[in-house]
Amino acid sequence: MDTSSALPDNLESNEGAYYFAYSATLRIFGDLPNLDEISTALRLQPTHTHRKGDRKRGSTSFPHDMWSFTPPLGKSEPLGKHIDTLWGLIKPHQHYLLELKKSATVDVFLGYRSDCETAGIEVPHTSLEMFLELEIPFGISIVVA
Repeated sequence: MDTSSALPDNLESNEGAYYFAYSATLRIFGDLPNLDEISTALRLQPTHTHRKGDRKRGSTSFPHDMWSFTPPLGKSEPLGKHIDTLWGLIKPHQHYLLELKKSATVDVFLGYRSDCETAGIEVPHTSLEMFLELEIPFGISIVVA
């Protein structure tokens, strides 16, 4: 059984196998004077950045600066693996992130997408360390389509 899904790996819908996708993204947002400083401090290149006032796809603009990083894992990898990979990369910089929290918002955006409306997720207890150490909530965006 997949440790991120409450369903067996071989569960199939009427149209074929169900789709499950997971992600974990470190997000830093607020008034960020120097995005390159964050990249240097974390020794990571962001997967997304934007500046306050930049236009979204629609006509509205972003209300804050943002720097974010998503580890390069396949979306079908279990959620615990996404969390553990991200934590492994940022754990050496925990004190920097805690200090940054004094002037910006630091969180981890967890994503779960599926076309199965009866599925659930399971996260190993060992994958929760990051949330405790960074003093951030454990929240998951769930999309069933």
